[in-house]
Amino acid sequence: MPRRLQHLLFLTAVIALVLSQPLSVPATTPEGYKSTLLAVGRFGEINVSGYFPRGPAKERNEQLWTSLQQTKGPSDLYIQNNIWQPGGTTGWHTHPGHSLIIVTEGTVTEYGSDDPECRPHIYTQGMGFVDHGGDHIHLIRNESTVQASTIALQLIPQGTERRIDAPPPQNCHF
Repeated sequence: MPRRLQHLLFLTAVIALVLSQPLSVPATTPEGYKSTLLAVGRFGEINVSGYFPRGPAKERNEQLWTSLQQTKGPSDLYIQNNIWQPGGTTGWHTHPGHSLIIVTEGTVTEYGSDDPECRPHIYTQGMGFVDHGGDHIHLIRNESTVQASTIALQLIPQGTERRIDAPPPQNCHF
């Protein structure tokens, strides 16, 4: 085979390989944000429920409060402190499991990729919210002029990464 034809075939193969690769958008990175791990614990499978009130009121379903938690397979529970400087952001990301978050200082604003209007969800000191994880890609920012902080409890499958970075969604333009 002539050398020129070999070069042409090689170049064609390289171009085909490059074009066959999916185009990816880089993930956003945290800025002005710091996360500090406070504790981690390992659990076996969890299957627990709680009800309140107990006794006759429970049987009549009067203002019944219910809590359920079930996992299949072992889990890791992380407790972490998150701090945002004014203007700080987590960057777009998700988690393999859900998180319970309490705002301990200031105000944080969450945006979700699943909201076509990219509406802000604002949480102030003393408020709590749930990050569902999984396909719920989100970003949390400090849009105020003072520091903000949260405590987060993350329950995830044993040995998995706690944070999965994601590219910015098409619905949020900032």
